[in-house]
Amino acid sequence: MIPQIKKILYATDLSKNSVYAYRYAMDMAEKYDSEIVILHVIEPIPPQVKHYVSIYVNEAKWEEKIKTEQEMAIDQIKKRLQEFCKRETQDNPRCLLLVSKILVQPGHPVEEILKAADEEACEVIILGTHGKGFLKQTFLGSVARSVLDRARKPVFIIPLPHDDTGLGLNGI
Repeated sequence: MIPQIKKILYATDLSKNSVYAYRYAMDMAEKYDSEIVILHVIEPIPPQVKHYVSIYVNEAKWEEKIKTEQEMAIDQIKKRLQEFCKRETQDNPRCLLLVSKILVQPGHPVEEILKAADEEACEVIILGTHGKGFLKQTFLGSVARSVLDRARKPVFIIPLPHDDTGLGLNGI
């Protein structure tokens, strides 16, 4: 028996493809009368960058500045996601009510997506992907591929359409 879908984790990288994938999440949430948890992950600063900066800047001050900047970025991204939700749901205001939570987490995308899906008790994960030139037939995006390989629940990977959909995909 297929389990009931009560909660959907929609992971976004804020790209134009994420708008298209969000439409799938909204549609599924409406069909199953479920709620959507939106997740965006801020990747950590690479160790090489930290090393070079620590040569020129006091590490304690730099760490404090990075933490402050990251908190500001998280707030700004949350506001952007809320505005995105409102804009995308103008035709159907009920869709905004389907969004139960917006999460912005620092960390590695695959780990944070899988962790959020478990912690939020989501039955399904939806994320978008896009082809990378001539390799698009061979490779799925690295985050999408890793989530698909490691998830223990259904994962819907929504590719960016090749034709004009009239969606005005401007990103989030």
